[in-house]
Amino acid sequence: MGADIADNWYGVMSQPHGESTGGDSHPYGVQRSSSGHARISRAVLGGGLTINTLPDNNMTPVVEDSGKYYTWRSFGPEDQRTEELWVDMNDVRHGQVRVHGILSNSYNQAVKVALSFDFPFYGHYLRQITIATGGFIFTGEITHRMLTATQYIAPLMANFDPSYAKESTVQYLDNGDVFVVQWERVRLPGKESEGVFTFQAALYKTGTITFSYRDIPLSLDGIGSAEHPVKAGLSDAFMVTQPSPQSPDAQQRTIHEYHRVEIDSTKITSFSAVEFTPLPTCLQHDSCELCLSSNQTSNCSWCNVLQRCSDGMDRHRQEWLDYACSEESKNATCEDYSRGDSSTGSSTTPEMEDVSSSTPLQEGCDDETKRHIFKTGNDVRTDSSTKNEGWAHSGVIAGIAAALVLLLALILVALYINYHPTAASPLYLIQRRNDYWPSLKFQKQHPGYTEVEGEGRERDSIVEAGPC
Repeated sequence: MGADIADNWYGVMSQPHGESTGGDSHPYGVQRSSSGHARISRAVLGGGLTINTLPDNNMTPVVEDSGKYYTWRSFGPEDQRTEELWVDMNDVRHGQVRVHGILSNSYNQAVKVALSFDFPFYGHYLRQITIATGGFIFTGEITHRMLTATQYIAPLMANFDPSYAKESTVQYLDNGDVFVVQWERVRLPGKESEGVFTFQAALYKTGTITFSYRDIPLSLDGIGSAEHPVKAGLSDAFMVTQPSPQSPDAQQRTIHEYHRVEIDSTKITSFSAVEFTPLPTCLQHDSCELCLSSNQTSNCSWCNVLQRCSDGMDRHRQEWLDYACSEESKNATCEDYSRGDSSTGSSTTPEMEDVSSSTPLQEGCDDETKRHIFKTGNDVRTDSSTKNEGWAHSGVIAGIAAALVLLLALILVALYINYHPTAASPLYLIQRRNDYWPSLKFQKQHPGYTEVEGEGRERDSIVEAGPC
């Protein structure tokens, strides 16, 4: 089942909203480490990428009544649940089905597809997956060509070639509650005469995963190929970045598989199904109290600096190491974190200290001579700055008041002149008007006006208004 050395290369294309682009074309090398892990390496931007998978004798199969991340149940041809789990792609009530043209006519190809909902996988929420022609879904964020190594949802990973016949298709649907991928009537190269395979994987918004099999002409042992691994189950991994041993300036990226679920191959037959139910993980706890006291999860630690609950083995492993969360959480309690937060918060909470409490007032000084110090984090200021700000506001208000008084005085003067034209002062102003006061002469021939000087001469700068 787990022939990691046989992992072949997949071309990966991005396809947001139904469009595709070119994929990765870098070659890989594969070697077996002394620990039994399969190690796949390639050069990346002067550094490298290594994939370490679990050895064959250290699989983590889950049984029906226990598990860390998932529990699963299998159903045979006689079970009613088998028919209930099968999603009929011809039923329009399930949503619009898309037959993927590229995958249906390709071999060893994979295409990225966006999900319409957040899909929880090992406690992480995914919004994009990669569908491969080889009967599996890749869930990793780092795209490479060794997709079969880890981070997959595989109803039946094998060396399928949808391009062999027109009847072979890869199709999917997404209705907001479930995302279904179906490999329909696909064949194995060199074993085309053995028959066609039809099966599907369904990813539900709740995190439930189902594998449904309609046509399985060969057992998994009979499918085995040296050109492609044959797997059925789930897998996840995390990536960490470390200095490369070859060059101190280069970075070595390593993808570690931390958990794998392999289902019993004898359960995979025609008209059978498998249902995976997700279990609570440390990542779902959003407080220290829940993280350390929940009886639904185990081995959880609270990293206060990240505000994250984890056992250190998930896709956030790099941050867990960078912030030394394992050391921080040793022998620490939620009360310790609370006290630390309160002491830190006190230094950033505005407070006021009366200097007079520590320095006696001199005789003759009244209460107004007291100075208060306001502390706000690193900012320290005295009440004198507050007073200066108050004087500035008072000056603005006084200026506005003076302008209003002056305007009122001008209005009163204008009214006085209008109603008392024979008085001495108004008469003088009227007499001097023709020599010093400009007037506005309306021109009938143009819907505007021109400002002119006394004695009938126009000013050099003419200002005309637009249509009235």
